[in-house]
Amino acid sequence: MRSFILMILTVSMLQAARAQTVYEVNKGLIRFYSDAPHELIRASTQELKGAIDLKRKTFAFKVAIVSFMGFNSPLQREHFNENYMETTQYPEATFSGKIIEDTDLGVEGTHKVRAKGRLKIHGVEQERIIDVEVKNKAGKLVVHAEFPILLGDHNIKIPKVVYDKLAPEIHVTVGASMVPLRK
Repeated sequence: MRSFILMILTVSMLQAARAQTVYEVNKGLIRFYSDAPHELIRASTQELKGAIDLKRKTFAFKVAIVSFMGFNSPLQREHFNENYMETTQYPEATFSGKIIEDTDLGVEGTHKVRAKGRLKIHGVEQERIIDVEVKNKAGKLVVHAEFPILLGDHNIKIPKVVYDKLAPEIHVTVGASMVPLRK
């Protein structure tokens, strides 16, 4: 009888785990770099927040722009926030949309998918399709993506004075370990 009850509990727990479809991240990593002729700029943040609903194949992520650190100097970080990103007016960057592959991300393994959605930076939304690798292992989703962002696509102006110090194309890397949403 005891082994039967244990088996029923195990099956119930497996079904409950399989039913979990929403995963969240509260500390994901975003890094970017600008490789201009006269200066290499790097910055990162661990303040990525977001969620993926595996059943609906939808996602939403956001990051506070002021959370980026690691610039070449405090003055460079100040210029990034005040002059280019205008963080008092545009405090966040967001990306939300759908996974467009017909892949079950709830199955353990590595999945290559495309995330199609609206990337909003500096108050300007652009539709983007971004290649993403999703590893489902031990009840977690590990998400990784690399992609370029053109400053002109988001109305971010580069003054002529610093044109050779700031590249018009910024390279972005995103990494996040996502866990089932706590109920």
